[in-house]
Amino acid sequence: MGMKGLTDTLSKGLPRPWLALLALAAVTVAVLAAACSNAAVPLVTPSPTPELVLLDDDLTDFLRVIAPSWATDFSIHTVAFEEIKPGGPARDGIPPIDNPIFAPVAEAPGYLVDAEPVIVLELNGEQRAYPLSILIAHEIVNDVIGGEPVAVTYCPLCNTGLVFKRAVNGEVLRFGTSGLLRNSNLIMWDRTTESWWQQVTGEAIVGTMTGTRLDFIPAQFIDWAAFRDTFPDGVVLIRDPDSDRAYDLPPYGGRDASAETRATFTDGSLSPVERVVSLVVNGNAVAYPFAVLEAMPIVHDTFQGKALVIFYVGSTLSPFAKRPIFSSDSLSSVLGSGDQGDVDPTTIEKRAVGSTAVFEPFADGLKLSFVDRDGVITDRETGSTWNIFGEAVTGELAGSRLTPVVHGNHFWFAQEAFFPNTTLRTQEDLESPPAGS
Repeated sequence: MGMKGLTDTLSKGLPRPWLALLALAAVTVAVLAAACSNAAVPLVTPSPTPELVLLDDDLTDFLRVIAPSWATDFSIHTVAFEEIKPGGPARDGIPPIDNPIFAPVAEAPGYLVDAEPVIVLELNGEQRAYPLSILIAHEIVNDVIGGEPVAVTYCPLCNTGLVFKRAVNGEVLRFGTSGLLRNSNLIMWDRTTESWWQQVTGEAIVGTMTGTRLDFIPAQFIDWAAFRDTFPDGVVLIRDPDSDRAYDLPPYGGRDASAETRATFTDGSLSPVERVVSLVVNGNAVAYPFAVLEAMPIVHDTFQGKALVIFYVGSTLSPFAKRPIFSSDSLSSVLGSGDQGDVDPTTIEKRAVGSTAVFEPFADGLKLSFVDRDGVITDRETGSTWNIFGEAVTGELAGSRLTPVVHGNHFWFAQEAFFPNTTLRTQEDLESPPAGS
């Protein structure tokens, strides 16, 4: 019997405070059971889960209206209901992809632009690219790669692209879009318990799964050409030919070029839509502004005792830039229903925003330091050259791989909202790293 069944069976006739205690006990039992199982160790150890604090506030008027259409247990939640807002579309009105279609790199469709951003996932010997031009219209892809069920997610409002394992306590969950937001960030829902999950943290915030955190899997934003050239045997997510989604008309066009502010933006040192490399180490958050990385495309740092190296590429286009007008049947292509042939390069809005990769700087027992030599990533210790995916391609260490680190390229306002105690690195910090950091 799952946690939902257990609480449903035991809680009949009990008052709400007892329901909350039962839920907390159920979550604790599930976590202990998972810890004692023989499950594989995640690629990256998740951040410590804070003590579960359940709230007892009432549903807002809006949530009271939609609650009857949900099987969610609203008595169990860790965020104030007033923080949850309607996003516009209804549940799954932004349709997740449950049966993704892929093409081999050699047969990739002509509508892919060299510098357009993709989320790259390497797992168990497989490599896949998920174009943001598709994710921006679906936000979630429920996939299985290398035998591992995963959720590839992207919240365009916050520019948070993150990948999670879908297996939780021995059960594989399937995620959808709730139509709800908190601090402008996507709230996902699972179709097993109908619990609500905060995408940026991977944590369930409402329902019987409250307090459970999904395991992150390292992934990175990078441009399509880099993936294509590095992984000729990889595959790329393609558009469903039967879909009527207007993939060439991004719904949030120009979002990262606007000067709008958010109520959560208080620091004043960065634009709310400045991209930052976001990491959480031992429960502590650190952020590296892209404005710093433009001046320092290779950054070494130590945070909470963890050595890090960040590689930055400045040519990756914004997913909010206007999509190309295709040279064949352009009108129907823009409407998402026609022959999407080769790209007319004169129609591309070339607004580059950059992309990043983050690794632990160790290989073959060596701690490495990297420099940019005429645009080529090179380690000082052996002179080996490396690609953006952390693989040595020439030299003594050819074939060696750096260990990837879970990170995001969040908008600053989202970073501040969900990680208010973030350590913000400046160029001065990185030129002279603070002692003991």
